Amino acid sequence: MRIYSRILGTGSYLPEKRLTNADLAAELAQQGVETSDDWIVDRTGIRARHFAADHQGSSDLATEAARQALAAAGISADDLDLIIVATSTPDMVFPSVATMVQHKLGTAGCPAFDVQAVCSGFIYALTIADSMIQSGSAKRALVIGSEVFSRILDFKDRTTCVLFGDGAGAVILEASERPGILATDLHADGKYKDILCVPGHVNRGAILGDPVLKMDGQAVFKLAVGVLEETARASLAKAHMTDADIDWLIPHQANIRIMQSTARKLKLGADKVVVTVDQHGNTSAASIPLALDTAVRDGRIQRGQTLMLEGVGGGFTWGSVLLCY
Repeated sequence: MRIYSRILGTGSYLPEKRLTNADLAAELAQQGVETSDDWIVDRTGIRARHFAADHQGSSDLATEAARQALAAAGISADDLDLIIVATSTPDMVFPSVATMVQHKLGTAGCPAFDVQAVCSGFIYALTIADSMIQSGSAKRALVIGSEVFSRILDFKDRTTCVLFGDGAGAVILEASERPGILATDLHADGKYKDILCVPGHVNRGAILGDPVLKMDGQAVFKLAVGVLEETARASLAKAHMTDADIDWLIPHQANIRIMQSTARKLKLGADKVVVTVDQHGNTSAASIPLALDTAVRDGRIQRGQTLMLEGVGGGFTWGSVLLCY
């Protein structure tokens, strides 16, 4: 008898501070950087994003999303056997965000650790949790994507600072005899590290290199549209399914053009793609669980439907998860 990892509940959290493109353009203008709502929307599809308050870290956002997911699942933090947080913007070098979330939820004992695969992080974390559930190492897992990318942006570079936002999304996975995660597919290729990176690091109390995000947008776009189709088809093949079996595509919310291109390659209409990038911006590892929770709570996603989750991020990393919700 096969054991599946089934989503029991979802949750998300967005910081209170919301900036429309006009708001951001006004702030940037004070620094001599010119941009506009039309320019941002035309290139990205983004209309607004949320930024964390100075006192908020990834663990704070993650904890709020986790509480929502636990409530939706109808369980307590003490029922968890595993906590994984996907993030590229941890509160500290160490300990992990996951251990901080565990403490803030008022529980202890179960393994808790972070996964760093940038915008593919949630896909990686979900795959790891699925493997641990299938192996019997855990029965219930909390998987979170949480980011405060506003802390690593160069607000003098309008090609990158308009793209990103902060937020967190979470799911509770439970071992079940009913279908859940059907197939997963993960990849990475380090030769592309320079097209999307934060090249700074800490050395003896000082920051060496450049601690803000750098991106070659054209190179990222070209690579992303190819690998996203490939990984989606790989997961479908593993599950002996086809494009026509997908009820909802939930891609990493990076750029509307990338998302639309991937949907066309999979022969999916716009009405089958969950889009939140317009309101959230690119929230990196948080974007997929944020979009998932949004569509679950507004009623679009229903039990029994087939979902394709896929992401691509710095590293370069990419992957997909095909599941029955």
